[in-house]
Amino acid sequence: MVKYAKGVLSDARLIAKRFKALGDPTRVAIMRVLAAGEHCPCRIQEALGGMPANLLSHHLKVLRSAGLIRSRREGRWIVYRIAEDVVAALAGEIPRLEPGAEKVCNCGPPRGRR
Repeated sequence: MVKYAKGVLSDARLIAKRFKALGDPTRVAIMRVLAAGEHCPCRIQEALGGMPANLLSHHLKVLRSAGLIRSRREGRWIVYRIAEDVVAALAGEIPRLEPGAEKVCNCGPPRGRR
């Protein structure tokens, strides 16, 4: 069994949570809408073809909980935007998932073999 430092595993959990949030096509569509800039829920709802407000609210909550989007209050409205720094960091994780991207073991060939 491989043992990991606490920081490595907690970092992996956070990354997995973010990828999991993007595992739903509706949430990917919301991210694409927000890629164009800040939007209030009614504009996001419009762009997604009139999705019910309670369902949109749920998806926004999941994305915000994962840290992928941010919100701010503007008068009576809440406006959402992409957390660009978080999304860029997540995109930077993809090359690290390629086989051979990171060498985990420096121990060399098993002893006793030649």
